[in-house]
Amino acid sequence: MTPELLRLLQTPDGAKALAVAAEVAGGEPLAAASAMRARGFGAELSAAAMTQASLRERAAMKFGPDAAGMFLTRAGLEQATRSVVAGRRAARLAAAGVRSLADLGCGLGSDALAAARHGITVHAVDADPLTAAMAAANAAAAGLSELITVECADATTVPVERYDAVFADPARRTAGRGRVFDPKAYSPPWDFIAGLPGRVPHTVLKLAPGIGHELLPPGAEGEWVSVGGDLVEAAFWCGPLAAEPRRATLLSGSSEWGLVGSGTNPAPVGAVGGWIYDPDPAVVRSHLVAEFADTVGGRLADPEIAYVYTDEPVDTPFARRLAVTDVLPFSLKRLRALLRERGIGVLEIRKRGSALVPDQLRKDLKLSGPNAAGLVLTRVDNAPVALLTAKA
Repeated sequence: MTPELLRLLQTPDGAKALAVAAEVAGGEPLAAASAMRARGFGAELSAAAMTQASLRERAAMKFGPDAAGMFLTRAGLEQATRSVVAGRRAARLAAAGVRSLADLGCGLGSDALAAARHGITVHAVDADPLTAAMAAANAAAAGLSELITVECADATTVPVERYDAVFADPARRTAGRGRVFDPKAYSPPWDFIAGLPGRVPHTVLKLAPGIGHELLPPGAEGEWVSVGGDLVEAAFWCGPLAAEPRRATLLSGSSEWGLVGSGTNPAPVGAVGGWIYDPDPAVVRSHLVAEFADTVGGRLADPEIAYVYTDEPVDTPFARRLAVTDVLPFSLKRLRALLRERGIGVLEIRKRGSALVPDQLRKDLKLSGPNAAGLVLTRVDNAPVALLTAKA
């Protein structure tokens, strides 16, 4: 995709090509290409329209109905904020009185669109010319151009002090190298990102879920967000926007659950119970396992392992609950014999605190039989333990 092709897709002929591509998308590629040619579209326009149709199908999971009218790139789609997360963030900014926002590293514009829909005027910036052009096209397609201006520029040159708030989503991918895990390699660089709260108190930083807690600005709130059980982002809410030291937010469909706390409390430690809880990854990454354990009256069997145990089942949205049927010190021979005795042919393996590789262990166990079970590999009193489990 080039800026020139993007402009062509926004013409009446481009709109027709996109409509036809949406009709034939998902079929056999050669037949789809032939259908595009039969309608009179050139090879370059056809290929661009077919690419957009394919990306829009994939984007529906992130953006819902909006995806059908958006302009996308593969890399931009991978890093774009899901609409449910962007909408929730925009609502929180609007509730805090934010009326103007600098969106640094706007990507395809999902956060800018959400903010504009909450009445916030957005100045969106991206350093990549094609990405910036797509963000502007997406604002126009959504009818939000009056509230969103898009500039192709280096984020470090933006006079952020002119705005009520700043939202920064630094690029965490590099061409040909994939994901970037070291914040020092972000673009814009981490020193610039970390300095934003000192320039604009109402600052929100969208970061990779694995970001270190030690990088949280003083007094800021660290929030980890999961959608449908998938951990999707960390957000640092700075200055007046901070409400709690740590927050885990779980989103599923139209439901939302939140868990807050200091992130430093120790959880009680005791024996393995009849029920084991595998906390949502947002709970684990926010260091709120102790706070979660308190909600179910639970305990850890090892102070370093984020599995929670209870003697009675407790319903919770914050973890998957399994019934513990057997507890044994890990021994491949004993475990294989037990599974053979139970006729276990299908085994779902979870692990924390174990170096074993589930796929290799599954082969070594030589499973056979009509039944299914779960296996949790963990530690208790610093010793390897195997827990056989059943669905709650």
